[in-house]
Amino acid sequence: MPGIGHLELMPEPDEPSLLTTVDSDAPGYPGQAYGISDEEAREMRWPAGPIMTVLWPWGAIMFSLTIVFLLLTWSLIAPFLGLVLPDSEWAYEDTGIRELQSSGTFGSGVNVCIVDTGIDISHPDFSNIHLAGFRDFYGDEHDNVRDIGNEGHGTLMAGLLVANGTYIGAAPEVSLSIAIALGPTGKSSDERMVSQAIRWCRITQHADIISLSLGSEPGSGMGVESETVEAVAEALEDGIFVIAAAGNMNSFTDGYDVSTPASIEGVIAVGAHGRNGAAWKDSAIGATVDPHSGENRTFPNQKPEISAPGVLLWSCVSSSSDPPYAYSTGTSDSTVLVTGALALLLEEHGQIIAGQNGIIDLDEMALVKVALAKSAQKTPSQQSSHDPKIGYGVLDAKAWSDQVALEFNSI
Repeated sequence: MPGIGHLELMPEPDEPSLLTTVDSDAPGYPGQAYGISDEEAREMRWPAGPIMTVLWPWGAIMFSLTIVFLLLTWSLIAPFLGLVLPDSEWAYEDTGIRELQSSGTFGSGVNVCIVDTGIDISHPDFSNIHLAGFRDFYGDEHDNVRDIGNEGHGTLMAGLLVANGTYIGAAPEVSLSIAIALGPTGKSSDERMVSQAIRWCRITQHADIISLSLGSEPGSGMGVESETVEAVAEALEDGIFVIAAAGNMNSFTDGYDVSTPASIEGVIAVGAHGRNGAAWKDSAIGATVDPHSGENRTFPNQKPEISAPGVLLWSCVSSSSDPPYAYSTGTSDSTVLVTGALALLLEEHGQIIAGQNGIIDLDEMALVKVALAKSAQKTPSQQSSHDPKIGYGVLDAKAWSDQVALEFNSI
């Protein structure tokens, strides 16, 4: 069989995506077929022969040697990757969280409860956090503080909120409670565990904010009438803010809406966007109709309410990893940033929001949501006051804080 090193590939004039193998000595199609000169037509050929000469065998050998070298030296190289890889500081800067922190506000005195896969409390960035409570609804090992997630989802989320080492989380001084209610895959397969965890956050931990980086797609899992929906409703009635992930799903999913419990009216549903402010492609689309009431959603409860950074955020993973950090993407991550922003806001304005009786009620929580919607920064692609992916806009924690002061007449 003759060699093929002298052959080239040439696009068909009528269908450029189809390539025809031609002899390099053959004239090929004349330039007229493409509307160009003969010389330009010859330059369109892919010079497969010279490329193959360079790549084989020496290119393949060098590539293999490079891979072997990386595998053998990975333990030495890995600790330095965090110093050169892009960090997530942009997420804290763009959301106004760093601006609020610059005034000395870090979430002190605010109780946050995260329902997830747990936390790796031995991580070096967690050495100074205040862990107020831990409960394991998955394995009933309440004295064994850990993260059961295969990918450390709970630790990733906790890192975004309270890390205080190689980077500073959104609200590192909150009083943190952790409930394991998701399985190793990070899925909420048993909503009984999720509802129990939410009630634990409410009754035992006296949470000011419950952060739920979880949910089920419309039509599956947590339905309109479920234990989780009831538990969230109880928390809202008790004046506890509930922040939930809008959900990660394809834009073409039938029966679209944000996930449950993000779909509940009083909950703040959070979508995700990237560094350029554009909505993350798999951030859930909110429906116009509330599945719980059957009525059209209205301001300030259209879903999602807000969008926050959620693409390639650098956070903590298992302390046994080398290095113990990784990137994470999804509405789970953006949810935690909104949780952190609200914690800073409650440290600043908690007493004003609660009023003379010192108790936050549904009306006061609704005003906080109004302030969130009014303070959200519109994106260039946003065509209306509410976008089904971005919500009322992207998070600006400083503007949210200022708007809360206006809504509660504290300026």
